[in-house]
Amino acid sequence: MDTLNELHALPEGLLDARADELEALLGGPTLLHLPGRQAEPVFVTVLAHGNEATGLTALQQLLHDYRDAVLPRALSVFIGNVAAARQGVRRLEGQADYNRVWPGTTAPGVPEALLMQQVVTRMQARAPFASIDIHNNTGINPHYACINRLDNRFLQLAALFSRTVVYFIRPRGVQSMAMAGLCPAVTIECGKPDQEYGARHARDFLDAVLRLHEFPQHAVAAHDVDLFHTVASVHVPENVSFGFGEEPVDLQLVSNLDHLNFRELPAGTLLGRLSGGLGTPLEVRDENDRPVFARYFTVADGALRSTRAFMPSMFTLDTRIIRQDCLGYLMERLLPEQQRRTPGAPF
Repeated sequence: MDTLNELHALPEGLLDARADELEALLGGPTLLHLPGRQAEPVFVTVLAHGNEATGLTALQQLLHDYRDAVLPRALSVFIGNVAAARQGVRRLEGQADYNRVWPGTTAPGVPEALLMQQVVTRMQARAPFASIDIHNNTGINPHYACINRLDNRFLQLAALFSRTVVYFIRPRGVQSMAMAGLCPAVTIECGKPDQEYGARHARDFLDAVLRLHEFPQHAVAAHDVDLFHTVASVHVPENVSFGFGEEPVDLQLVSNLDHLNFRELPAGTLLGRLSGGLGTPLEVRDENDRPVFARYFTVADGALRSTRAFMPSMFTLDTRIIRQDCLGYLMERLLPEQQRRTPGAPF
């Protein structure tokens, strides 16, 4: 099991280190605390996935800007999977996903879950003001924010990053869901890791949150936010071969699948073609972990099509990510009058 390093001063070299150099610099996952004018810290997680370096870059930019000044608010940073970052991958083979093992996970006994419990316990003692988990994705997606509670403070925090906000309660064990019991918590998705704008956007968001004195209690105006509800996750079963080109596989997905993200697709949209004899080509589960393939997809004459309108997110062409995590998620627009009826909403 990785042991948690806890530091109370900026380590030499951190602001200029690449993600692949952090394991040598820090030795392992590290929780860093820095003082600020307001004592309740903003808690930030970076590199939960080793190939998502935008959070690190944003943090470095922010701290460079404050190198001769006091932070407006205390800052605590968890620098996560530095071993995977050394190899430039999401996670190492045989290693649990660092964003599926926080308290509330379905795998509480794995070593990584014990590490995340330590982080939450340390942060609980510090009474955090807000929590921000910074991520990238591999498909074509806009910058957007994710929340796990339909609470005005959470929505205010999310809308400070993007007008596009996604509410979800699956998968379990994510950082934002664990921290939601302590403070307003958000996950921000900053596009692909090689895009400079993603780091600048995340850096500016961190700065804005550090400068907040309190969260507005009133609701975000309906015209200021596009709110979506993740209703299902989509996985390719291990025994199903798949691809996006011309190679002979069980499931040939459309080559522009990732361009469908955040587009409201009508019923009948073609998503792929199947080889003969293959039954259900995808495992689709709703937020209560029930199989719901037939609610969203159908197979006829060898074609995989949607059966109803939905909006995909995080559809990717990265076959390794698909195997390690999922093909993507399905969302539906959440209207204001529906919010109070949504499972998991704290009203």
